Amino acid sequence: MYIKNIAVFVSGGGTNLQAVIDGIKSGKITNGRISLVLSSKSDAYALTRAKENDIPTQIVERAKYPGEKEFSEKILEKTKPYDIDLIVLGGFSSVLSGDFVKLYRNKIINTHPTLIPAFCGKGWYGLKVHEKVLESGVKLSGATVHFADEITDGGPIILQKAAEVKEDDTPEILQRRIMTECEHVILVEAAELFCGDRLEVKGNKVYIRK
Repeated sequence: MYIKNIAVFVSGGGTNLQAVIDGIKSGKITNGRISLVLSSKSDAYALTRAKENDIPTQIVERAKYPGEKEFSEKILEKTKPYDIDLIVLGGFSSVLSGDFVKLYRNKIINTHPTLIPAFCGKGWYGLKVHEKVLESGVKLSGATVHFADEITDGGPIILQKAAEVKEDDTPEILQRRIMTECEHVILVEAAELFCGDRLEVKGNKVYIRK
């Protein structure tokens, strides 16, 4: 079977990138390789993780491009030579243009640190999400992996995993629990399903082939 080329788009520390790296090394992702790490920030620690694992890197600094269109066009220019099959948005803090998303329709996966459709959409990211979860009093949160489309957090859901919200949680503690127990786990599972050609999208639903 053809080995899928994966690009991981990053902006910060790269914990999701590390999860995919570890997933490949452990054999949990059996038919994919990370061919590119692309960062929107030149000082992102994720770039160090990539270099330590001999993964090619590219930088397209968001601050240098006035709009989503110009920014996305530059990313496309940097990405094209790597013949990418799957893009993983690993803590990527910038929005891609609609044209870019259309070009990679059902080939971009994103993680969100709640159970979509709860606490999601434009402006819902980072620690703010967990602060609002705790304020709401819900007993369960979790993470979602979905295909990215033109609507923020609106693409077809691939996998979800729940985690308990505990009485003594702080936003930071809840964030860590969801990241390690949910987000990284289902990101690796989703990458394996994609690379194994086991995902089929019909409308806004994802079906997993056996």
